[in-house]
Amino acid sequence: MTSRLDRIRTTLEAGFAPLALDIEDESRRHAHHGERNGLPAGETHYRVAMVSAAFAGQSRLARQRAVNEALKSEFETGLHALSLALRTPEEAAG
Repeated sequence: MTSRLDRIRTTLEAGFAPLALDIEDESRRHAHHGERNGLPAGETHYRVAMVSAAFAGQSRLARQRAVNEALKSEFETGLHALSLALRTPEEAAG
């Protein structure tokens, strides 16, 4: 069985062909937060920083919506919070 982090990485790599991708599991910083809301312990809070040409011409909101849609099945199975920093290569270079 793969971890949620691995599934997130695989999904984002397949959907956005990122030039850079950093994913951090922040669940430990939110201990018992998910459990209080009926979610399983751990693997509930993540921070994603991604640079992808796929974001060119998209607003910040459109980028976030695209990533959230790509990870829809993770949200349906316990992913609770996702902090996103999404940039184009040009934005990352500047």
